[in-house]
Amino acid sequence: MDGIDVRHETFRQFLDRLRAEKELADIRQPVDIRHIATLVDQADTALLFHDVIGYDMPLVSGIIRSRRRAVLSMGCGDYPEIERRLQRGIDHPIAPKFVETARHKEVVETGADVDLFRLPVPMSSVHDGGPMITAGVVIARDPEYGLNSGMYRFMVKEKNLTGIDIVTPNNMRLFAQRAYEAGRPCPISISIGTHPFEIMGSGFRAPLGVDEMAIAGGIRGAPVELARCETMDLPCLAGAEIVLEAEILPTGWTHPEGRFGEFTRLMGGLHWNPLVRVTAVTRRRDAIYYALHMPWENTWLAAPTRYSAIRRALASAGVQVKDINVTLGGCGFWHAIVSIRKQAGEGKNALLAALTAQDIKHVVVVDDDIDVFDATDVEWAIATRVQGDRDVIVVPGARAKPLDPSLAITAPGVVPTGAKVGIDATIGEGIPHERFERIAYARADRAKIGDYLEGKADARPPAARPGEAGVAGLAEEIAKLIEAAPRYYQEIAERLGEHEFATVARALGRLHADGRLWQDPRGRLCLKGSPFAAQPPQSARRT
Repeated sequence: MDGIDVRHETFRQFLDRLRAEKELADIRQPVDIRHIATLVDQADTALLFHDVIGYDMPLVSGIIRSRRRAVLSMGCGDYPEIERRLQRGIDHPIAPKFVETARHKEVVETGADVDLFRLPVPMSSVHDGGPMITAGVVIARDPEYGLNSGMYRFMVKEKNLTGIDIVTPNNMRLFAQRAYEAGRPCPISISIGTHPFEIMGSGFRAPLGVDEMAIAGGIRGAPVELARCETMDLPCLAGAEIVLEAEILPTGWTHPEGRFGEFTRLMGGLHWNPLVRVTAVTRRRDAIYYALHMPWENTWLAAPTRYSAIRRALASAGVQVKDINVTLGGCGFWHAIVSIRKQAGEGKNALLAALTAQDIKHVVVVDDDIDVFDATDVEWAIATRVQGDRDVIVVPGARAKPLDPSLAITAPGVVPTGAKVGIDATIGEGIPHERFERIAYARADRAKIGDYLEGKADARPPAARPGEAGVAGLAEEIAKLIEAAPRYYQEIAERLGEHEFATVARALGRLHADGRLWQDPRGRLCLKGSPFAAQPPQSARRT
């Protein structure tokens, strides 16, 4: 990705770049909208449907549904760079700027002209409660706390009425709750068809009073452009394909919404949520509707926000981090594996710190010799370094995410609590690290199976010292070698590589038969009675 300047890239330019990278396929023949979700699920690329039967608007989906497309969307060279770009946005936000004109103002529909059924909003899962708007960047305003941005889904109920899913405690729910308690609607704008920079910025859970669009600007490297809404005093994204201007009505959490296929890869339950009335639809004349496809398109840009939160928590705890993996098996939200450069006691400190990050539910902390991206390596660390009564921490009664299907059912509006679990899979204090020396095979740097399958043959060493005299002489040479310092058997064989291995083995056997060969505590060969020699335990010695 070197040399690509995406600071001012638009949604459409990103689609063009995906197409050039063979990561977007154009479907130009007529397609029934009921087929779209399953086609996107089967596709190896994003899909742009130019002719959706019954609609005058094309539909694109799957644009960030893979690791590579997520990397492309951020203009990065690899996936870990996304986290670094996000951190840059957090550390160096760039305030958005207002522009006078925006392409999505080419068509303005208000009042009775608002008709959400003209938008090609597809169904997704078999058991969904209805068509869901999934890719809207929502900007809301609170009289005291100012602006907040986020991404929420809206189930289309009538031509100008939707629900909004805000069961999870967050800033948007707080804004809606405060408006409900004051008996007034909460104004929002919903920008559809925006660049992934704005999607990532809005997906970051910033503290109250922090402008997520400034973070998006920092990620982008240039200010996010905002336009003013037509029917309310609120900004929207100037680069959007479509903008819905709306109000969360003060109905409270009283209307059924869902079900919906969630990021958990499971069908969510029926939720109780407020209603949303749409007051205006503004769009480009040639607008493209973007449908974010669950669950994977939600995951690849959401996971880096967890990386960033965990890294900040560990830095505050003074823990040196080598690597972090927020795993796909944990849905990109709940599981983290952290490798650290450990000092005494820091395994537990790292666990407690990481478990405070956002909605993280389970954390495994490992030493820096473990590959956090290799599930077998991590499981091996758990198997060989963990004692359950010493190394497993359970934190009960922690705030939980309502979409966790393992939680007990709670009443609507009640924030659920659950357990967080940490596993310290680092080498325990007082345990010799030699116990964890991995198997390493001799000459792995030069003995390659591919060469031998192609006919490579090793040279035979000359029989330089045949017979007993030769073996005895070689034994004395080995004795001098191990008198100076203990040596592993393989190391001795390597040092005497001009001899056949069988001859070296006979010479070592001769030293053993003479009662001179011994081993040190690490298993290296030395002379019996030398300062390096291991001593048998007291209970095993003859009296």
